Order: sequence, then structure tokens, then C-alpha cells
Amino acid sequence: MSMLDKLKGLLKGHEDTARQGVEKAGDAFDAKTGSKYQGQTDMVQQKLNEQLGTQKPEGRPAQT
Repeated sequence: MSMLDKLKGLLKGHEDTARQGVEKAGDAFDAKTGSKYQGQTDMVQQKLNEQLGTQKPEGRPAQT
């Protein structure tokens, strides 16, 4: 069993919480880097959500 399979098992039933955590971590990283890597951060968030079986909400709110 791979590490990803173990994580999926732990997160089963908590997909919304996992998605929120991924979004929050990405937003924190963007804040620390001044959004210098926002495109790459968004891509990583999307890939993580796909791997975890969660869907990223349509349209990310603009940051101020």
C-alpha cells in the first residue's frame, strides 16, 4: 500500500476538510511569497485535490 493510499484512507469522509486545508496552506504560501509563485501554487493545489478525490471549488476568490 502506497503512502497516498494510506492518506486517502485516513481522509475518507473528511474530503471537505482536506480541501480546505490544501487551500489554506496554498494561501499561506502565497502570502509569505507575495504571490510570486501563485500559478505554481494553484497548480499544486489542483493536483492535490485531484489525487485526494476532491474537487477544487470553481473560481478562487481574489486576494487583497
